[in-house]
Amino acid sequence: MHLKEFKSAFEAARDANKTEIWKEVCLACVDAVEFRLASMCALNIIIYTDQLNEICTHYETLGHFDELIAVLEQGTSLDRAHQGIYTQLGILYCKYKEEKLMDHIKLFWTRLNIPRLLASCKENLHWLEAVHLYTHYSQFDNAVDTLIQHSAECWNNDLFKATVGKVSNTEIYYRAITFYMEEQPMLVNDLVTDLIPKLDHRRVVRVAQRAGHLALIKDYLCAVQSENISEINEALNGLFLEMRDHRSLRESVEDYDAFDQIPLAQKLRDHDELEFRRIAAHLYKTNKFLKESMAISKKDELWADAMQTAEESGSQELAEELMRFFVEKKEFECFSACLFTCYELVRPDVVIELAWQNKIVDLVMPFIVQTFRDYSVKMATISEKVAALTEKVEGNEAKQGEDAQKPPGNLYAMPLALPAPPMMGMNGGQPMLGQGGMGMGVGMNQQGMGMGMNPMNPGMGY
Repeated sequence: MHLKEFKSAFEAARDANKTEIWKEVCLACVDAVEFRLASMCALNIIIYTDQLNEICTHYETLGHFDELIAVLEQGTSLDRAHQGIYTQLGILYCKYKEEKLMDHIKLFWTRLNIPRLLASCKENLHWLEAVHLYTHYSQFDNAVDTLIQHSAECWNNDLFKATVGKVSNTEIYYRAITFYMEEQPMLVNDLVTDLIPKLDHRRVVRVAQRAGHLALIKDYLCAVQSENISEINEALNGLFLEMRDHRSLRESVEDYDAFDQIPLAQKLRDHDELEFRRIAAHLYKTNKFLKESMAISKKDELWADAMQTAEESGSQELAEELMRFFVEKKEFECFSACLFTCYELVRPDVVIELAWQNKIVDLVMPFIVQTFRDYSVKMATISEKVAALTEKVEGNEAKQGEDAQKPPGNLYAMPLALPAPPMMGMNGGQPMLGQGGMGMGVGMNQQGMGMGMNPMNPGMGY
């Protein structure tokens, strides 16, 4: 080496085949700018982890970055290539050839010392590569934080959505929504739609309201309204009102009732558009504020809505009040229509009286005919029921009379009780019962003790 005969020195090192000799020759060749021989020597050294750093430091100290990268790239193909070679090559890419860093990470991430290379990426401000290393290391929370904090250098919508869906800390979801509303407002709806199963919808509404961008997530709100959450319903109803979309507002209040309905009705009752006032009347009717609902319909001359409200109320008083209102307003055709709509609620005598007083009997004649028809049917039905009941009662009475006239049953068929047996005693061989009776006795006669018939007694004795 001192004679500058580096080729001979290389041959001698190969014959010796010792790590220390290879290292001495390699360092001397690097100092002498004999990079071909130096790389051949280095390939025999970098396979040892404890020698790799010294070789790399010597190359870097002299500023031979490209040559060192070339040596390590050759080292990745060695049979004894280890994690240190891939990691050190990645660190060199971070410092000197950043265009190759991403491909290196994607190809060899399983062989890298990720924390060490990650530290180098952060030190050299390669944030996108750091995000990929975080994801390969399953640190998705840190990856999302990096994307948010360094969005100008590394943010990508598809990458962000794919990463945020894997985080373990749910607070990051809402930080991500806030970030999108501030920096990517037109894509926030796309983000929250992808995260629907993982979000607290009430909190999303609060975040959007606080940022003043509730309208940006309208499609998301419509997608989750089926859960009938009060905050979602109120937010959408407010948006529909602001956008003057009365059709969507009507569908929302009819299909989803979980919201404070009376304040919305109060807000809509004085709206400058008729359809919104009709929605107010509908809300009042739904909540049984029938007079307020009918007052709005009367004011806007929505006679059909007023009649429908009276019918659904089931109130005779409200129906007859509406009927008198039509007569006072000379809306006789509406009066006749009200009789048809509220037929079950109005009293016939009140209808006839109003018709007679206002000379509109012809308009109520269909109502009168129908009323008499119904009464006739009811009377016929009642008569049939009364006749059937009367026939049944008469049949029961006739049956009871027949039972009363039947003779009593055969008393002799009843079993008679037998008299008690006679007492046994000594009476000259006669029984102790009187004549005509039947008895049993034992006695003594002239011939001695014996048993026989008593000729004076038809009964039997002993």
